[in-house]
Amino acid sequence: GENPHQSAAFYRDLYPAPGSLVAAVQLQGKELSYNNIADADAAWECVKSFDAGAPCCVIVKHANPCGVAIGARAAEAYDKAFSTDPTSAFGGIIAFNTAVDAAAAKRVASQFVEVLIAPAFSDEAREVLKAKPNTRVLQIALDGVQRDAKTAWARGRNLHDVKRIGSGLLIQSADNHELDRGALKVVTAKQPSAQQLDDLLFAWTVAKYVKSNAIVFCGGGMTLGVGAGQMSRIDSARIASIKAANAGLTLAGSAVASDAFFPFRDGLDVV
Repeated sequence: GENPHQSAAFYRDLYPAPGSLVAAVQLQGKELSYNNIADADAAWECVKSFDAGAPCCVIVKHANPCGVAIGARAAEAYDKAFSTDPTSAFGGIIAFNTAVDAAAAKRVASQFVEVLIAPAFSDEAREVLKAKPNTRVLQIALDGVQRDAKTAWARGRNLHDVKRIGSGLLIQSADNHELDRGALKVVTAKQPSAQQLDDLLFAWTVAKYVKSNAIVFCGGGMTLGVGAGQMSRIDSARIASIKAANAGLTLAGSAVASDAFFPFRDGLDVV
C-alpha cells in the first residue's frame, strides 16, 4: 500500500534507453503508484532478459520475482510462472516479453493483477482486459531493442544504477553482462547435461533480479522455488524449498543459482 502522508513524482531521463519502463504507454487502469512503478520496472527488466523467441512471463511481488517461466505461448508461460507461487502472485505485477493474445489475457484476468506489461496486445486481449478496468495495462515497444547489439544503450538497458542514501546518491555502472554458455567452467567430475545447462542459465538469469541473498531453483524452463532477501544464504535456500513444497513442486533434479558467496559447504548442504 501507499502512505497517505507521502507524495511521489516520476521523472524520466532526457534520452531514455529504448524499451525502458519510462517509454510505457498506459492503455487502461488506475494511476500508477510509487510501488507499482518500482515493481513494474523489476518485472520488465527481468522479462527483457529472455529472448523474445521464447515467450516468457515474470510475476513480481514486493520487488522480487515470485514466478518466472518460458513456454511455447504466452498463456503457457503465465501458467508455469503462476504455479511457482500462486499465493504470492495474487495482486502481483505481470510482464511478458511477447504479445499478449486472448488466451493469455483470459488467464491473467482470472486473477487479481495490479499491473500488466507487454510489448503488444491483440484486439481480443484488449477486450478481455476491459473487464478489469482497475488493472493498469502498460504497452512498451521493444522494436528498437536489438538483442545482438554490443552496447547496453542499444539493448535497452540502463547504464547506471542509482540508490538514494542520506543526503546523497550512490551511483555505479549497471550489471549488463550476460553469461555465455561457453564461459562456464565445470569444476566437478560430473558433467552437466545440455538440459541442465539450460536450466542453470535460466536460473542464473532469474537470480540477477532476486534480492540478495538469492537462491533460485529452476527446471523445465520455470522457477520451482525462490528464496530472496535473507541475511543468510542458508535461510534463503530453506525458504525456497518451503515455497516449492507449498506449491506442490519437487526440486529433484533441478538447477540452482545464487548471487551469494559460498566459503563453506553449509549452503550447498541445505540445497
